Amino acid sequence: MLTTNPASQNQKTADRQIAADAELLSAQLSALRGRLFPPSAQKTLRTFTSGEAAKLIGVSDGYLRQLSISGEGPSPETGSGGRRHYTLADVNALRHHLAGQGGAKARQYLKWRQPDEHLQVIAITNFKGGSGKTTTSAHLAQYMALQGYRTLAIDLDPQASLSALFGYQPELDLVGNDTLYGAIRYDEQRVTLESIVRPTYFDGLDLVPGNLELQEFEHATPQHLARRTGSEGLFFARVHEAIRSVEANYDVVVIDCPPQLGYLTLSALCAATSVIVTVHPQMLDVASMSQFLFMTSDLLSVVREAGGALNFDFLRYLITRYEPNDGPQTQIAGFLRTQFGERVLTAPMLKSTAVSDAGLSKQTLYEVGRENFNRATYDRAYEALTSVNAEIEALMAHSWGRKP
Repeated sequence: MLTTNPASQNQKTADRQIAADAELLSAQLSALRGRLFPPSAQKTLRTFTSGEAAKLIGVSDGYLRQLSISGEGPSPETGSGGRRHYTLADVNALRHHLAGQGGAKARQYLKWRQPDEHLQVIAITNFKGGSGKTTTSAHLAQYMALQGYRTLAIDLDPQASLSALFGYQPELDLVGNDTLYGAIRYDEQRVTLESIVRPTYFDGLDLVPGNLELQEFEHATPQHLARRTGSEGLFFARVHEAIRSVEANYDVVVIDCPPQLGYLTLSALCAATSVIVTVHPQMLDVASMSQFLFMTSDLLSVVREAGGALNFDFLRYLITRYEPNDGPQTQIAGFLRTQFGERVLTAPMLKSTAVSDAGLSKQTLYEVGRENFNRATYDRAYEALTSVNAEIEALMAHSWGRKP
């Protein structure tokens, strides 16, 4: 409650208390990052065993061993007992090597899109927090990179949870024009998206990080609309135009949308070729999603009437944080499948302690090794995540006209 009474000398005003808490938390997070990722405090991706590398490429472990013995492709790191370990860059180099040999399997090894296949832009959205958007976005982007696609992840959420997962502390590591806002702003400080894109420790996966600067788009857009003339570009096309400027470098773009239906989310939906709506199978969440869909439909209809193209390759609902032994959740999942049919992804994203435990060190399940967890728990979570992402990959391939 606001008051005109002066605060005592020993009492901080609300804004100063919150600012002090923010500084304290930021310092502790920075110290934690330094302990987790010494000495440079930069994340790296683990190496893969020969069996894991062979599975990613789509060959047998024996064939991979033959390539190593004959000196074809990159030389893997050899550990104790002659065990070979491959980086993701090694895996991608082997993909290029095998695809370069030609033949019917060249496309299997190197999955890059062809000139007649459009860039796939997948927006992950819902305006209710806790629906698993960031977890879904991070694992989907990493899965695509592991499969060999040139991938760009865009953090469009001012809270920047996706950026944190990729090793950035937004208030320390980013300055002005380091987010997508720099490429979609309305003034003379606008820069190219290419200058904002940052490589990550996943070979083939780049990131456009986020921070509170993104919120400026929500404030600047109404001002722009108030003074816009008919010859100026429409606000909802700005994200699309920014992405189009770098589309030659990528096969798939994954956008983690903010948990609100503002100008950022609307612009992302207008840039998307496909949409994944995450939903936690609880009645309050389903009711909230109903309102989200009504509001989205109304706003997108206005965009369509203004000339926006809204032809999604696919729109799918993803059940997240699912507990198979929870009776009410199972009922709600069944209810959603009855209502939406095949528009609900077959595989749900399971709620798992393995995902939560990996998150404690700002990692995903694709980053941590199986040896760090109860193997049954890890395998169950890994298989569920990969089933979800493989289903999305199949939808993407279908949109390109590729045969299963």
